[in-house]
Amino acid sequence: MNLLIIHQNFPGQFRHVALETLRRRFNILAIGRDTAPGIAGVKLLRYRSSIRDSNSSNPYLHGYQTAVLDGQSVFGLLKKLKQQGYRPDVILAHPGWGETLFIKDVYPNAPLIHLCEYYYRAQGADSGFDPEFPCASDTSSRLRVLNSMHLLNLEQCDIGIAPTEWQRGLFPKIYQSKIRVIHEGVIQTSHAGKIAAVTLPSGCVIKACQPIVTYVARNLEPYRGFHTFMRSVPHIQAEYPAAQIVIVGGDEVSYGRMPVGYKSWRERMLSEVSCDVSNVHFTGKLPYREYRAVLQLSKVHVYLTYPFVLSWSLLEAMSSGCVVVASDTAPVKEVVVHGCNGVLVDFFQIESIAASVCRVLNYPSDFECIRKAARLTANSFDVSAGLNGYFQVFEDAMAGRF
Repeated sequence: MNLLIIHQNFPGQFRHVALETLRRRFNILAIGRDTAPGIAGVKLLRYRSSIRDSNSSNPYLHGYQTAVLDGQSVFGLLKKLKQQGYRPDVILAHPGWGETLFIKDVYPNAPLIHLCEYYYRAQGADSGFDPEFPCASDTSSRLRVLNSMHLLNLEQCDIGIAPTEWQRGLFPKIYQSKIRVIHEGVIQTSHAGKIAAVTLPSGCVIKACQPIVTYVARNLEPYRGFHTFMRSVPHIQAEYPAAQIVIVGGDEVSYGRMPVGYKSWRERMLSEVSCDVSNVHFTGKLPYREYRAVLQLSKVHVYLTYPFVLSWSLLEAMSSGCVVVASDTAPVKEVVVHGCNGVLVDFFQIESIAASVCRVLNYPSDFECIRKAARLTANSFDVSAGLNGYFQVFEDAMAGRF
């Protein structure tokens, strides 16, 4: 099998698929932006995003213009590959940034599989969810233009893959039948050797015997409920002063915007919240092993999110044996059942979040069944299950089973 993977930030969500392709000794080639990290053993053809004049088009079209330019860059790479005799059996791509817009103009008969990660909604999802950050009056119009690119992507792909049922349900009903639900999976934690302690970047050592509360996000920002969590910290400390609160994540913005007048949301929230900072540990972004070790020490993991793409960290926390206190938002409810494998709370109720955290810390034995059930749930999201799903799609695509 000749597998071509296209992802702006390759490998992105396709890391495990790429590694499994290498393990099976199939041929694999990747295309990504010149900033993509790449992966050892996989040839990566890089393109440079073209510079556009932001003053030359309607503001609604700025992102679209970049998408078309990047699509043209990938089109040029594919034409050269075809001239050199390269023929992919399957193309797997993330279409979210426009790179796949013109693939079928080069390889019209190659099965194209899209990761259908998100289709924007003016209501009922992330947009307008948080009243603290109201949408601009023209948000609906902007999203309509943005979604037009995704409609082109849906029209030309042969098979789509969505990580959750909720994410598939965001797409127009007419296309949902071509979208399969396959989560890419997360690596499960081995419990053979338990972690006794972890030294944080600050030099502080956290230990398994301590009441550790964790919060994780790629970047600390409102989309992942960072503002809500920080407002719950004083309430947690008031009831359980010994709690060691470990916050993992960067100071950039993945979704939304930076706060006005502050360098980061961390700085913004620390200016608002009065708490005992000696027991609040900001680690920044951690190497993967250290991050997973922190989760293994955690007694309670808080996961808050707008109705948006489900984070790997939720599943990784569950597989590590954490008791998860999570927001009662989609698609979290697809994974966490209140009282069975986790605790669901209102995203905005800071006192309720704090009370749930302290309840777990005060009565850990009462939550042992929930902890075990969380691990069982996470097992169904194992990488092996995701790989089986993806490679079945590859087989179906090559056999014309669309």
